[in-house]
Amino acid sequence: MYKLMKLFQDSFHELKDIRALVTTAMFLAIAVVLGFYSLQITDFIKISFSFLADEMTGLMFGPVVGTVMGAAADLVKYLVHPTGAFFPGFTISGAISGMIYGVILYKKPLQVRRILFANGLVMIFVNILLNTYWLTLLYGQGFMAILPVRVLKEIILFPIDVVLFYSVSKVMKKTHILMSLRGKSA
Repeated sequence: MYKLMKLFQDSFHELKDIRALVTTAMFLAIAVVLGFYSLQITDFIKISFSFLADEMTGLMFGPVVGTVMGAAADLVKYLVHPTGAFFPGFTISGAISGMIYGVILYKKPLQVRRILFANGLVMIFVNILLNTYWLTLLYGQGFMAILPVRVLKEIILFPIDVVLFYSVSKVMKKTHILMSLRGKSA
């Protein structure tokens, strides 16, 4: 429990670092741009890779900054390019996703199993359960009616998301971009 509290404290202190704030703003802009290139298949199925910016923020700055970034990204994406009605539940989902990424990835070695675990938790609890529930409230459809197609989408996208994030983070680590953005010597 102490380690978890320390993780949140360290992440909270990242909010006082100007480099962390500027980098988070940059990732917010990347999330908005990636949101422009999302594919809305149906009211219930949307494919987007803006999660990369949320996950990278959680990796670099922890659960507090990840939570703020996840919520802010949802709000700014909607303000800049609204698709459908605004629903605050998706902002909550974005915040929870950022927190999960931060708790699992922050200040820990970059490993495939850790990325699998973080993406798996977000896939199951946020994308499948929580977002499906929000969609049932928003569109008045039955939860079990739209669940199978959303589960299928997540199963298909899961390995793509993991490989994509692992590849991007490995390249950023290899080129020392992560360290330079964090303000540490490479």
